[in-house]
Amino acid sequence: MQFLKKHYEKIVLGVVLAGLIGVLVLMLFYIASDKEEMEKHVNDLINPPVKELAALDLSTNNQAMSRLKAPYVLDFDTGNKIFNPFEWQKTADGQMVKKAASVAQVVSVASIAPLDLMLSLDSVTTNEFGARYLVVVERQAAATAAKRQKVRRYVSVGDHPNDIFELVQVKGPADNPDALVLKLNDSGDTITVGRDKPYRHVEGYSAELRYDMGKKISRAHRVGDKDTFGGTEYVISGIDKNEVILTDQSNQKKTSLPFAP
Repeated sequence: MQFLKKHYEKIVLGVVLAGLIGVLVLMLFYIASDKEEMEKHVNDLINPPVKELAALDLSTNNQAMSRLKAPYVLDFDTGNKIFNPFEWQKTADGQMVKKAASVAQVVSVASIAPLDLMLSLDSVTTNEFGARYLVVVERQAAATAAKRQKVRRYVSVGDHPNDIFELVQVKGPADNPDALVLKLNDSGDTITVGRDKPYRHVEGYSAELRYDMGKKISRAHRVGDKDTFGGTEYVISGIDKNEVILTDQSNQKKTSLPFAP
């Protein structure tokens, strides 16, 4: 105790000095550590750590490149037209189809039949005034149905012309002639009609038309008849044994339909 009392101040001073020495030693380590940390921060600022980027997804680009190697061609001329589009129409069975550019593409001639002018000597009657001849006339090409019926005309030598013909000459016996020579009023032609040899001459033709869009065959048409195809009205302006002529009523454009039996 006496030692402590005598050396109390020295002991305290020694402890304080030892503490200071310890603090100085710790300061050296702290400064070194702080300097190292500062250098690390500076290095991180100058040369920051770089993280490797993930691989890019180029699948869409590859698909685009594949499409460019085999491009999809759009035809805006023959199949579809942007500035001059096709017209469409509904068929008889309800389907929508492209409207034909020409009536000749959808209408064809199914058949053509001749229309004849026929005259035949039907009978001969005699009386005190002489012989009288019955001639049967059929005009299949007449404009109206009533005029296409068979009509009978009696004629004798010296008679004035009737509405169809004039008797010019009787060949053979008057009561049993071999033939009659007649002159037609409308054409002025002279023809011969025998009892067993009727006169036949083609005056025109009728035609049946097939409409592909409507899946139908129209009735027998004659020159001047009208029919509608694809919403457009046409008039039959000509028929012969080889073709039918249609005239568009809207613009008077004519279309020839050939007949190939």
